[in-house]
Amino acid sequence: MTRRNMLAGNWKMNKTISEAINLAVRLKYACNSVDDRDVVLCPPYTSLKPVAETVDESPIEVGAQNMHYERSGAFTGEVSPDMIKDAGADWVILGHSERRQYFDENEELLARKLRTASDEDLKVFYCIGETEEQRDAGQVEDILKTQLEAALSGFGFDDFEELVIAYEPVWAIGTGNTATPEQANEAHGVIRDVISNLFNPGVAEKIRVIYGGSVKPHNVQELMAQPDIDGALVGGASLSADDFADIVKYDLEDEISLSDL
Repeated sequence: MTRRNMLAGNWKMNKTISEAINLAVRLKYACNSVDDRDVVLCPPYTSLKPVAETVDESPIEVGAQNMHYERSGAFTGEVSPDMIKDAGADWVILGHSERRQYFDENEELLARKLRTASDEDLKVFYCIGETEEQRDAGQVEDILKTQLEAALSGFGFDDFEELVIAYEPVWAIGTGNTATPEQANEAHGVIRDVISNLFNPGVAEKIRVIYGGSVKPHNVQELMAQPDIDGALVGGASLSADDFADIVKYDLEDEISLSDL
């Protein structure tokens, strides 16, 4: 089965509204002819609606970086699924390592968020990955299995509008270190085995598993050549129109210049 590649940019806590619109304009222009892969931009909450309006009628979709599991209520500072959809976003990132590390999000909480995303027909990037200490201890397979099973047990694959698994080794996020293509592909294979056991082999073959961890224009080609890697969740490089466009179009002929935009 040929899976359609996914290239997503997580802008994290960067870009004012005007900066986000400028970046989205440049990427809309650069990616307008891309029709054989999916592109998603995940700006901060404040820029969701203006970015969604900017890329409207283009192949680019928009996602939020997080979501509360309740639909409304006294949760100061949080954002609900209805707010995300009302802003024009179809996707949400759940389980990013920075949410786990800095905000103590665990699998029980993430399972609740996944259930709400499922009920509200949001498409999900679900992030998992091991720390450097866990990799050194030979625990990669156990960690990935635990993170997937704890959050996804009790779901059917059809419960989700779309579910993409993002493998993000914690030791490679924002560090400049990248898993070798072979390391990344091996972890993606483990993920498919777990998905096969949770759902069925057909789902494991169908589901997209993407890689996140210091993906750059110079290493994307080699990563995407691996059979079990179906795209990338890009952090720092997605803040540059030139770099992210190069990542999106990693194997395409491109004569478009962004220098004049």
